[in-house]
Amino acid sequence: MNFLFRLAAAAVALLALTPVAFADGSFNDSQKKEIGEIVRQYLIENPEVLLDVSKALEAKQQEQESAQRSAVLQSNADQIFRSPADYVAGNPKGDVTMVEFFDYNCGWCKKGFPEVMTLLDNDKNLRFVLKEFPIFGGDSDYAAMAAIAAKKQDKYWELHKAMFEHEGKITKEAVDEIAAKQGIDVTKLKADMKDPSVAKELADNHALAQALNINGTPGFIVDDKVSPGYLPADGLAQMIDQIRKDGGCKLC
Repeated sequence: MNFLFRLAAAAVALLALTPVAFADGSFNDSQKKEIGEIVRQYLIENPEVLLDVSKALEAKQQEQESAQRSAVLQSNADQIFRSPADYVAGNPKGDVTMVEFFDYNCGWCKKGFPEVMTLLDNDKNLRFVLKEFPIFGGDSDYAAMAAIAAKKQDKYWELHKAMFEHEGKITKEAVDEIAAKQGIDVTKLKADMKDPSVAKELADNHALAQALNINGTPGFIVDDKVSPGYLPADGLAQMIDQIRKDGGCKLC
């Protein structure tokens, strides 16, 4: 929520207090109007009050969002960390699991890809779960479906890496070309992309992201911590180290 919107919301909330507070009939319409004008004039003369209310509103919303995420993480831990549909990279028996929601046409995901690879190289006890989360339209949908279908040829990781290393936009044509270069049977790949399980996996990932309030990519989960947005390798490492310092995984 941007600053101006928060400020407007705070003003509306304050002005709305008057009729709510006096809805029991203690004041007549004329008195309520007069009190409303007093509140309005006070806010004009003391605009810093709106800033205080805006900060309090934002803090409350963040608290509510955190509580919602915590509840979703608790109730969906198996689907988040242990879904048999997901590809697992790194150490499958690692002591901490990191999950990433991503889109092959996301610039920040592409920027973060070498950071994730560095992290996997440096941390041999990290389990990495990949969740296809295409949000940039048809080409991204096609790339995600191709990646999922590539599992049937045991080529998911190879295709995943090659698509993120590709220069420029990942189009449908680029996916087919990249897949062929990875030794993937493209004809079989396209047939496997039509399997209902592929669409279901994508739908499940979108529903999960929505429940976790992950609205963009990339989105990272490390045990009970959710971090929307790009993070360099050292930032991700700090999250993982903190989980270990706190006694290890609670959910993952």
